[in-house]
Amino acid sequence: MKIGTYQLNSQVILAPMAGITDQPFRQLCCQLGAALAVSEMLSSNPKVWHTEKSKLRMLHSDAAGIRSVQIAGSCPDELAFAAKVNADNGAQIIDINMGCPAKKVNKKLAGSALLKEPALVERIVQAVVKAVDIPVTLKIRTGWCEESRNGIEIAKIAENSGIASLAVHGRTRNDFYKGNAEYDTIKAIKAAISIPVVANGDITSPEKALQVLKHTGADAIMIGRGAQGRPWIFREINHFLATGNKMLAPTLDEVRSIVLAHVMELHQFYGDFKGVMIARKHVSWYIHNLVETSDGFSTAFNTDQGKAFRAIFNALASTDEQLATLGKFFDDFVSAPSQEQYKLS
Repeated sequence: MKIGTYQLNSQVILAPMAGITDQPFRQLCCQLGAALAVSEMLSSNPKVWHTEKSKLRMLHSDAAGIRSVQIAGSCPDELAFAAKVNADNGAQIIDINMGCPAKKVNKKLAGSALLKEPALVERIVQAVVKAVDIPVTLKIRTGWCEESRNGIEIAKIAENSGIASLAVHGRTRNDFYKGNAEYDTIKAIKAAISIPVVANGDITSPEKALQVLKHTGADAIMIGRGAQGRPWIFREINHFLATGNKMLAPTLDEVRSIVLAHVMELHQFYGDFKGVMIARKHVSWYIHNLVETSDGFSTAFNTDQGKAFRAIFNALASTDEQLATLGKFFDDFVSAPSQEQYKLS
């Protein structure tokens, strides 16, 4: 799949997720097989760019892989300006968010609320495409609600306005993340336009990835929540799509290496205080994954162990304590995973 002049090396993309797809996580996912990792959503309002959060989200020069930056807002001129500033700062692709279902975003007529305003969608897309010399992509949902599922209309506007590729989450805004994603609308959108289409929603396994690609005819798939605590899902899907065979799950030694390296990157990127805070949620997802989903791990690691470890880890206040406690956890678990419970004392 190509986005403008950029040829992706696989069919698997990391979805943008606020507070999650920061530079350390994007870099890790690219190392583990993501063809593209889209940044966290950045407001198009320049009045908030002075905040520490926005400053970190606008650092693109050291990002891994193709640098795709997502912007959100409702004013065509502001979005065009934000696109130009980020392109000047090293972004190689600009992604427009019209899929976020959060109330605080929608009340400003941004995110998926824009799906109710096709004329404004057209003005925004045309303004952003005109403002930059790099590819512009768009992320949408299938519509605002079931009664106004207008994904095909928005897709045609996007194509006619110069959008390079379109990602579609298989839910309406009113669905939020409830129920199951539906892929028939994505299939219909793919049939209605000629630009690349990326299918998103509930893709949490290699088998589901293949199923969605076959059903929708999409050019690629986008993984969001399925990568939380399991960034190796990208290489697992790549392997399955290429060979038809499931890849062996990573060993605990490799998981140990991935988790510790990720936590250290978070500490370095955010600093000691915020790095400790951000690491807690990622480690929680890693531990949950060991309990629930990883072949061979859940048989040796029970729910109570996971809860107990997370409680201990979330009370730690320093980078050194976090790294030492994680190291001890994995060392003890690897040495005797099925013989005895991990001892926190």
